[in-house]
Amino acid sequence: MSFQEKNIVATLTNFSIILAFYLFRIFQMVQTDTFTSTNLFRLWGIVALLAVIGTIVVTIFTHIVGGIVHKVKTNEDPDIKDIQDERDQMIELKGTKLAYTFSSIGVALAMLTFVLGQSALVMFALIIFFGVLANIVADLWRLNLYRKGF
Repeated sequence: MSFQEKNIVATLTNFSIILAFYLFRIFQMVQTDTFTSTNLFRLWGIVALLAVIGTIVVTIFTHIVGGIVHKVKTNEDPDIKDIQDERDQMIELKGTKLAYTFSSIGVALAMLTFVLGQSALVMFALIIFFGVLANIVADLWRLNLYRKGF
């Protein structure tokens, strides 16, 4: 697995866990009637912290464990090729384009819920949901392109 693929898998894992946590907390707030602006903004802060810190920690952990496993299997130091060529840049751009498209559609749907009479909190919760989901979809697309050998 290449350096870029490891980074994508680490980010994908992190954001999948964040999305599961976010959905769990949102459903919990809705069921217990604690879906308030204070709780939602606190959840946003937690999600942002998890996104930044979690991605850094998971990426570092992935590379350390990958290096250890490679050393144990082959008894030679891992060759880390972290240089991006044109192919890597094209895959990154295609993933970013998909993320922007998906996020834009999500924001439009979130605004539509507000227009159709839902509260502003629902709209803001959906914006964060679609932002995290857009990152997951883009990472899945990037991983697919690497696997195809694009």
